[in-house]
Amino acid sequence: MKHSLTLLALFAAAPALAEETREMDAHEHGVGELNIAVEASTVVMEFHAPGADIVGFEYEAKSDADLAAIDAAIAKLNAPLDLFVLPAAAGCTVVSAHAELESEDEHDAHHEEEEEHSAHDDHKEHEEHAHDEHDHDEHAHDEHGHDEAEAGHTEFHAEYELTCNNPDALMAITFAYFETFPNALEVEVQIVTAKGAQAFEVERTAPVLTLEGMI
Repeated sequence: MKHSLTLLALFAAAPALAEETREMDAHEHGVGELNIAVEASTVVMEFHAPGADIVGFEYEAKSDADLAAIDAAIAKLNAPLDLFVLPAAAGCTVVSAHAELESEDEHDAHHEEEEEHSAHDDHKEHEEHAHDEHDHDEHAHDEHGHDEAEAGHTEFHAEYELTCNNPDALMAITFAYFETFPNALEVEVQIVTAKGAQAFEVERTAPVLTLEGMI
């Protein structure tokens, strides 16, 4: 996707942060991941969060109530400025927003597609083999028939593009996301701008990320 490729290009310029991002890329309940790239007046965001954080479950939705909960969550995730509130003085508007629910397999496939742009095929195959071995070790309880393990994990994925009339005013992000989704506890944030790259942890108890000196 265009947004992901934009993020990849900018994160490629900051290999240390990209490596840290890959290390953080683990499905942990309560913890989401927000990647941000700022270039001139354009702000691109890519967001991931476990299904449990957003709708309270990760099994395959079949009931009308569960399907309605997913639809409602996607509608909320398609309004990024309601979740990640930027200063009014920055004059930011949404150019595009797309949110969806991915299964674990779809999430893995998404990241494998991104890795093709930064790793050789043989290296990727080695990583996939290691991932399979890790899954075998860490999720051995799958063989015991636990319902959640059988159902696998689901994850919400969203991509946003914003334009800001006054990007110099991007001094902070307020994470109203925590108010919208009570199960969410933390967001790992990686941000790349013309001034460099940094990683942050934003918690429910301190939902404001200061960007002074970053833009």
